Amino acid sequence: MARDSAAAQRGLTLAGGLAGAAGVALAAAGSHGGHPGLQTAGLLLVMHAAAVLALAGRGGLSGLAAALLLAGSALFAGDLAARVYLRTRLFPFAAPAGGLTMIAGWLVVALTALLRGR
Repeated sequence: MARDSAAAQRGLTLAGGLAGAAGVALAAAGSHGGHPGLQTAGLLLVMHAAAVLALAGRGGLSGLAAALLLAGSALFAGDLAARVYLRTRLFPFAAPAGGLTMIAGWLVVALTALLRGR
């Protein structure tokens, strides 16, 4: 069981690091004459990557929260980037689905505070 937890922590840390790097690249592309949607996507990825890294080693519901934040930010930012670079969407309602997934992730973060100590 401990190995599974360590593997999950490494996976979330890897994904959070990659999301942070992608976020910086998208924010830079957006701020240097690119589409403003790229800046939005980049800042959103960086912010949520930091949250994923903070949650990665906490275990329990924090891992679920981190996964939801990561998936949601990837969907949201990926859809914005696809609109700019590919001139199409990932799929219909990808950005709203990503937004709702991020909201769910933040609600799970809040839930962990209520369930602590039980």
